[in-house]
Amino acid sequence: MEKSYLKLIQGNKLYSETKKYHDPEYFERLSQGQKPEYLWIGCSDSRVPANEITSSESGELFVHRNIANLVVHTDTNMLSVLEFAVMYLKVRHVIVCGHYGCGGIQASMTNTYHGFVDNWLRNIKDIYHNNEHELLNIADPMDRMNRLTELNVIEQVRNLAKTTIVQKAWAERELHLHGWIYGLRDGLVKDLSVIHDSEEDIDPIYRYNLVKHNQ
Repeated sequence: MEKSYLKLIQGNKLYSETKKYHDPEYFERLSQGQKPEYLWIGCSDSRVPANEITSSESGELFVHRNIANLVVHTDTNMLSVLEFAVMYLKVRHVIVCGHYGCGGIQASMTNTYHGFVDNWLRNIKDIYHNNEHELLNIADPMDRMNRLTELNVIEQVRNLAKTTIVQKAWAERELHLHGWIYGLRDGLVKDLSVIHDSEEDIDPIYRYNLVKHNQ
C-alpha cells in the first residue's frame, strides 16, 4: 500500500515540536480563540498557500479557497464563510487573491470539455465574453490569460460588494475589499488597486437600503 501520506503526519509532528520549542505557549494561545483581521478568498491551487506567501501566523487569516477564487452569489459555502468572517469575526479586510498561471482561467478560455467543473468555470467565460474586445486585442496568449486573471479578480471584488453581507457591514463600520494577484514565477503579490470601501463603489441597482448605525 502506498504510504507517501505518512510524510504529512511526520511533517505535522515536526511542525508541532518546532513551534513548541520556540514558543511553549503557542498552541495554548491558539486554543483560546481566533480574531483574524483578514478574510482571504483564494484559489485551491496547491502552490498558493495563503499563510505561507504572506508570512502570516496561524490565526491571522480566515481562509476560503475554491477553483479560480470565485465569488458566486449562489455559493452557500463561500457566503457562509463571508458572513461568519464579516459579521462575527469582524474582519477589517477581505482579499480576493488570484494567481497567474491559474488552471481554471486557462481551462475557461477553451472549448474543451472538462466535466462538472465546466459549470463552475462558466462564471469566468462570462467575464471573458464581457471583455472579449479587450482580450482579443492582446496578441500573446499568455498575456491574454494573465489579463483575464486580473479581470476575474476585479469581477470577484465587485461581486463581494454586491452582497448584503458586505453592505450590512458597511452600514455599521469600515470594511475594505481588495483584489490581488500572486505571481508563481517570482512569489510576489500584485495589488490591482480595486479597493472597495462602500456601496458607492458599485452600480446603484446593486445597493440595498440598509439602516446605517452610528458607531
